Amino acid sequence: MSEKNRDGKRNARERLAVEREKQKAAEKRRRALIVGASVICVLGLAAVIGVVAANSGKDKKSDTSGPVVSPSGATGKDSLAIPVGKDGAKSTLTVWEDFRCPACQAFETAYRPTIQELTDAGKLRVEYHLVTLIDGNMGGSGSRKAANAAACAQDAGKFRAYHDVLYENQPKETDDAFADNAKLIELAGKVEGLDTPAFRSCVNDGTHDSWVQKSNAAFQAGGFTGTPTVLFGGKNIYADQSMTPAKLKQMVEEANQG
Repeated sequence: MSEKNRDGKRNARERLAVEREKQKAAEKRRRALIVGASVICVLGLAAVIGVVAANSGKDKKSDTSGPVVSPSGATGKDSLAIPVGKDGAKSTLTVWEDFRCPACQAFETAYRPTIQELTDAGKLRVEYHLVTLIDGNMGGSGSRKAANAAACAQDAGKFRAYHDVLYENQPKETDDAFADNAKLIELAGKVEGLDTPAFRSCVNDGTHDSWVQKSNAAFQAGGFTGTPTVLFGGKNIYADQSMTPAKLKQMVEEANQG
């Protein structure tokens, strides 16, 4: 074999070895990102559980409740769930969430594209239950007022869009910015057609405050340990450290094939 041929084969082997190392490094980075996202969720849940242990999370406004007014289209027991997705979807995701909760925001950021893809395809229905956990633990009323505003958006048929805007503009957990109705109305301006006199009146009057408080009471009665609590097939998938958006999508796809 000529020296030229030997050099050519050696160079080819070296290039192949370099390519293999690149692929291994890419796979390592991919796994690190998945693990990192899971750690964020687990840490967020652990923080919430720690706070729950220190305080029951009772909504201190509950003693001043008025009549319970459910938002338009609310379903489930006592009409406490806001549904997103088609009625005929084979799979249902139940989400208990607090708009002041940073772990809820982390879940939304990671899972929203997949959840919306599945709901838009008619494969998944999501039932949102709104909670005031952080108000009770940190003080303030931003959880309740943001939940009321989201229920007002549901009355206008704009829940999903406004729900996303609230998380995209979530203040720090210790900042009760959502307690300001003017702030909630300002954010409604980011959703086309939502900032109307009817919406403003609903927000300022706290039309759904008692409904929010009743939802929070149901959360406590359910024995849940923190927000978000995300149930699929009766199992809290948020507590599953191996869960990823891709795995959730696979579970929904399999349920739809059954």
